[in-house]
Amino acid sequence: MYKVFVNQKVIILTSKPSHDSKYPQLSLKESSLNEVLKILKKNKKVLLVHKNEDKLISKFKKKIKVVKAGGGIVKNQKDETLFIFRRNKWDLPKGKKDKFESIEDAAMREVEEETGVKGLKMDSFYKKTYHIFKKGKRHLLKETSWFRMKTNYSGKLQPELSEDITKVVWKDEKTIRLIKNTFPNIKLLLDI
Repeated sequence: MYKVFVNQKVIILTSKPSHDSKYPQLSLKESSLNEVLKILKKNKKVLLVHKNEDKLISKFKKKIKVVKAGGGIVKNQKDETLFIFRRNKWDLPKGKKDKFESIEDAAMREVEEETGVKGLKMDSFYKKTYHIFKKGKRHLLKETSWFRMKTNYSGKLQPELSEDITKVVWKDEKTIRLIKNTFPNIKLLLDI
C-alpha cells in the first residue's frame, strides 16, 4: 500500500479492495489522473486498486510526471530533530534532486542549504513519501527519499529565506508531538 497526498487528502494505492469502504474505489489501470483528482475533490480519500502489489507505484507513476527529491530527518547530540518553518507550516528540510546528482547527495545538499547545518553524516535510508502538487496547469508527483542523518553542529541555524523558510529549529520528541500545522507526509514520517 502507498499513500499519495494531495494537500490534506489522500490517494491510497492498494492491491486489496475494501468491501466496506465509504470512499470511492477505482481501478488503477483504468482510471485517469484527472478522473481521480476530480473524485478526490468531493472526498477525503480515494482508493486505487491494482491486483499486483509490486506494481502499484510504478503503474501510478506512468500517469504523472515525477519530480525526485531528497530530505533529511536530522538528529543532533541531544536527540532533537531539525525542523524548518515555511509558508506557515512546520516541515523537514528537503528539495529537488539536480540532474546528475545522487538522491543521497541531493538530500545532504538541501538540508545544508535550507538550514545552515554543517557536518552532516548520512545514517541510513528511511522511506519514500509521495505528494501531488500543481505547477502552472500541470500536476506533478513529488517522490521524496528520506534519510536519517546525524550532526554534532551547534552553530547558528540559517533559514534559506529565498525558499520562504523563516525559521530553523531543533525540536525534542515532546514538542514534535504537539505540532499541528504540518503536512500529512511529515506526520506519516514521524508518526505524529
